[in-house]
Amino acid sequence: MKHHFIATALVLFSAVFQQAAFAADEHNVSAGLTYTGKPLALHGFDPVAFVDIGNRIEGFATHSAVHEGVAYYFASAENKKTFEKSPGRYAPQFGGFCAFGVSVAKKFDGDPRYAAVEDGKLYVFLNEAVLKEFHKDRAGTIAKAEKNWKKIRSKTAASL
Repeated sequence: MKHHFIATALVLFSAVFQQAAFAADEHNVSAGLTYTGKPLALHGFDPVAFVDIGNRIEGFATHSAVHEGVAYYFASAENKKTFEKSPGRYAPQFGGFCAFGVSVAKKFDGDPRYAAVEDGKLYVFLNEAVLKEFHKDRAGTIAKAEKNWKKIRSKTAASL
């Protein structure tokens, strides 16, 4: 009986760990897990607020939704519902990694303090200097990133 319990616990732990590791490869997430058991995306900022009103607003764990194995926090229940209706419209591009970094085939942290919405899509960047570089050639950077993302999406950041 005791061995059965331990074996079951190990299988469950393995399943949770594998899901978290998979999401970490394709999504930029904060360290640790949320109360949903998933890693936190976009540093806890509300992606609907970014896209719809152009404002950086921190979300709350009480308003969270999981998309592609990562948890997003929202400032309100209304924003959560909006996201759940169309998560692809609101989730940050390139899994929340720095769009400029992806354009050079790297997975750098995407810091929500440095973000841009282009054609209704949310892009995040490593820092202010990188965001300024992005503004010099937005379309070119996005095109390069889209091409590279297909190649690096499932690779670990450390392997690039």
